[in-house]
Amino acid sequence: MTGTSLHTGGQVTLTLHPAPENFGIKFRRTDIEDKPFIPALVDKVLKVERATTLAEGGVKVQTVEHVLSALSAMGVDNAIVEMDANEPPIVDGSALPFVELIKAAGIEQQKAARSIYEIREPIFQETRDGTILHIVPDKTFRISCTNVGPNGRNTQFYSTEVTPELFEKEIAPARTFVYYEDVAPLAEKGLIKGGTLEAAVVIRGDTLLSKHPLRFNEEFARHKILDIIGDLSLTGKRLLGHVIAIRPGHGPNTELARSIVKQYNEMRSMVPAPVNIPLGDAVLDCEEVQKILPHRYPFLMVDRIVGFEGETKCTGIKCVSINEPYFQGHFPGHPIMPGVLQLEAMAQVASVLLLRMPGNEGKIGYFLSANAVKWRKPVRPGDVLVIETEVLKTKRNIGQAIGRCSVNGQIVSEAELMFSLIDR
Repeated sequence: MTGTSLHTGGQVTLTLHPAPENFGIKFRRTDIEDKPFIPALVDKVLKVERATTLAEGGVKVQTVEHVLSALSAMGVDNAIVEMDANEPPIVDGSALPFVELIKAAGIEQQKAARSIYEIREPIFQETRDGTILHIVPDKTFRISCTNVGPNGRNTQFYSTEVTPELFEKEIAPARTFVYYEDVAPLAEKGLIKGGTLEAAVVIRGDTLLSKHPLRFNEEFARHKILDIIGDLSLTGKRLLGHVIAIRPGHGPNTELARSIVKQYNEMRSMVPAPVNIPLGDAVLDCEEVQKILPHRYPFLMVDRIVGFEGETKCTGIKCVSINEPYFQGHFPGHPIMPGVLQLEAMAQVASVLLLRMPGNEGKIGYFLSANAVKWRKPVRPGDVLVIETEVLKTKRNIGQAIGRCSVNGQIVSEAELMFSLIDR
């Protein structure tokens, strides 16, 4: 795609390239020697005046939110955004041209599981100028936005779940906008050199200045949602949560992204140091595990769920203590965790996956079979048992999974499991 940049007013060619698994989204400046990369991550944010600017060393890219919004909402996890200048083309002021570019290239499914972060605790942010940004737990990614103009003018509200289909139809076409009284100050700062009525809607009192009519009644609120999606993609993860925004802007948006990354890192710090687990969902502590599983003392064999990979893989931990009741008889003076309880631990972690699937809430899992069971090393008090499971197949009320337990990176047991799920 070739066009004019909004703020610099220069000509730029932008090309989207595929990238390998776990690469993320990175910008590449081909007009600079060595063609440096800039990762699309919140810790690379340089400034947020009327646009989001990223920098790595002395190299920067600005106004990245529209292309990031399109990539994120359309389900692209790994890509190189190559530009021969420091700013993407503004095109018509929306993200729709980037959506069309992505669809023209096509999207390839890769083998690595997508990393998703589910918001577990609400995050609240308010600023002195009246901006409010909250994100609360939700099983989808949803944004509800209220745009409020100067003196309360042009107040609009829109709420939507963010999916590729809804984004393309309801959000991507929404164009950028500016208030007439802000045009002169922005121009004095050397910004909006490429701004035209083809690429933006100018609001002057109750009058709209544009080459084209509004695309939606709530076009301004929808465009704010577009910006929020792009700015929150700088977390580097897919999100499950409900964003509630009033008077949002790039500054508050990126600060919310920082807070989400901070919460994620705090949740990850709950994982014991020796445990090497895949990146994934938030931690489920023992209270949350007990909301899913029916097991209780002394037969709850999962202390915490510490990672999910997509919808089919799950990792839990069990901290083995000398206070476990089975050590009184197995074996006194030489305590070893019974292998059958390791098998039970695998079954419980697999059940967390199965019982979280749509339609299985409130059910209970019963063992049908355990095959290819192997115990390789003894598990002793003080060990941290890492329990990894993968659901291979589900059909009606039957689930098949594989599981393995490890201690300090060494496999201690493994098995193939089959369950029947029934109503309690």
